[in-house]
Amino acid sequence: MASSTFKSLTDTTFDSVEGYRKAADKAKSAALKSALQDRLEQREKTLERLNFHLQSEGDELVTQGTVTGAAHRLWTEISNLFENGDEAAAERVEEGEDYIAGKFKAALEQGNLNSIERTIVEECYAEIRAGERFGDMIAHEYD
Repeated sequence: MASSTFKSLTDTTFDSVEGYRKAADKAKSAALKSALQDRLEQREKTLERLNFHLQSEGDELVTQGTVTGAAHRLWTEISNLFENGDEAAAERVEEGEDYIAGKFKAALEQGNLNSIERTIVEECYAEIRAGERFGDMIAHEYD
């Protein structure tokens, strides 16, 4: 069985996939829509990597988001904010990316992961950090 920390990271990653999906669907700017779709594809690969480990440990795949997590609330707000313009949505994407990056960083610092999980999380963290940089870039670009 995977650790609760690893499962929580997978849940949060699923939430961010859904957030990107909603954001890409709602984006008004063609350039932003395309950029969000690219990030969605990268985040889906990260989710697949995390889910593969869960499955190998005999756990169920994460196929639906969390209901109460802070990341979920941030990501679900994205679709409503796109109605108010790309600027507000870009800011929410940035906040969501900062949240997930912080969660991955904390998991690596806390030492609650076994060696296999730690390796996987470290590998996935590279993509998460790229997402965080993307969030910063679009927040600046659409500010």
